[in-house]
Amino acid sequence: MTQPHAPQAPLSPGRLRLVILAMALGAFAIGTTEFASMGLLPQIARDLEVSIPQAGMLITLYALGVVIGAPLVTIAAVKMPRARLLVLLIALIGLGNLLSAMAPAFSVLAAARFVAGLPHGAFFGVASLVAARLSPPGRRARSVSLVMLGLTIATMLGVPASTAFGQVVGWRSAYVIVVLVAAASTLAIWRLVPEPEGTGVTGSIRGELRALRRAQVWFALGIGSIGFGGMFAVYSYIGEIVPGVMGLGERAVPVALFVFGVGMTAGNILAGRLADRSIYGTIFAGLIGMALSLAVFALVAPNAIAGMTVLFAIAITSQLMGPSLQLFLLDASPDAPSLAAALHHSALNIGNSLGAALGAAVLAAGWGLLAPAWTGVALALAGLAIAAWSFLVHRRQEARDAAEVPSVPAAC
Repeated sequence: MTQPHAPQAPLSPGRLRLVILAMALGAFAIGTTEFASMGLLPQIARDLEVSIPQAGMLITLYALGVVIGAPLVTIAAVKMPRARLLVLLIALIGLGNLLSAMAPAFSVLAAARFVAGLPHGAFFGVASLVAARLSPPGRRARSVSLVMLGLTIATMLGVPASTAFGQVVGWRSAYVIVVLVAAASTLAIWRLVPEPEGTGVTGSIRGELRALRRAQVWFALGIGSIGFGGMFAVYSYIGEIVPGVMGLGERAVPVALFVFGVGMTAGNILAGRLADRSIYGTIFAGLIGMALSLAVFALVAPNAIAGMTVLFAIAITSQLMGPSLQLFLLDASPDAPSLAAALHHSALNIGNSLGAALGAAVLAAGWGLLAPAWTGVALALAGLAIAAWSFLVHRRQEARDAAEVPSVPAAC
């Protein structure tokens, strides 16, 4: 019987595209399940007889599952071949969503959402590692960005479609859709994705934990946790900002989400091309662009057309950091890449929670619906400061390494 994951020769461009598509399909399923709950909270709350704030805990529990699961799942499966682990992780995503669709009570649904979040970070970490290892030099970031493209396309198409379907047929149907997509991705990954050389079963828990001893790993996680929170400070409250500031009706909220999703998709594609040239340059461009676009948004949002345009810009600039930071972490910990790459998604979900929490705090303080945008500016600038610190440490290390290289004796 043919072994679908045996090490193979360098992949042809056509085969590589199929491999990336199989993993991007899994990313699409994850992106859909992560955000679809937000649009269906009223239906879930009514059906399970809980309040909206209680239903909102489903989002928090999923994010908590991501933050906890990314390191724990990665370490637990450190000796499993990477391609086989991908199959297991996306199958677990499908199982978590099947439990969500079948949940008879809110407590069961809450537990199911936590379980569904556990494989999230590990899947993206392993998929990014596999995509980078299977790609030729000079195209690693582009391949990672194409895997992540499934996530951004989910925000543009999967989330609105599943939300609309869930509103008509019932909220459980949204999770059933994710189950079907996850099943298709599981089959595609099992059949198409080979085991990259150098990612076999030689790893160890101690080896993976070694990544946490590297300063640049913590710098990258800080940039993601704080800088990325700038985008979520606004994205989390689009539902209130669009009618309350732009003067548009609630029916315009899905339009704003679609515009944001298109911007995220465009930014993700752009990041893949730019990061192959300069990782630090792309991170700096994303953080500076995000700070500027958030500030402009706070000034022009009362004009609906200008506000929508700047929302698009916020989405583009925020996504410049995603593939860049993922590749940054892979390079910062080459001998323990799986944990470092998975922690990237823990960091992004911390940024999600931090941005949303600080946005809620300034709204509760009565500072107005545009206060989250200024909060986002502060978070983006804080992330920029961390990136600048990281760059200085990196340059100093390069200088020390260059000084330690022994000089070649002159020929007699």
